[in-house]
Amino acid sequence: MQRLFSNFADGWPGAGLLLQRILTAILLVRFGIIDLTGESSFSSKIPQVVGACAGILFLLGLWTPIVGALIAVTELWIAITLVRDPWISIVLATLGGTVATIGPGAWSIDARLFGRKHIEA
Repeated sequence: MQRLFSNFADGWPGAGLLLQRILTAILLVRFGIIDLTGESSFSSKIPQVVGACAGILFLLGLWTPIVGALIAVTELWIAITLVRDPWISIVLATLGGTVATIGPGAWSIDARLFGRKHIEA
C-alpha cells in the first residue's frame, strides 16, 4: 500500500480526506438501507448492499484503493441500470474514485498498517 501513495496526508489535507471519506460512507450506507427496505427484488438490491459494505470499509480507511475503485464501479453500475435519478450515484462514484487515487489520509487504518514507521534508536 505504501508504494501506491508517496505519503499519507495529514494536517488540513488529511482532515479533508477524512471528511470526504465520512460523507461518502454515510451516503453509501444511507442509500443501501433505503434500498433494502424498498419493494424491489433482491437482484436489484445487490449493488446497494455492496456499496453499503464498501462504505463501512471506506469510513474506516481500510483497503482504500480497492474499496474506492469498487465504489466507483458499483455506483456507475447503479447509475446505468436503475431508472431513478442517476446523479447521486455519479457523485458517489466520483468521490470513491478520487479517494482511491489520492489515498486515505493519515487518519485511516491503511496509514496505521502501511504508513511509514518511525524507527527509534
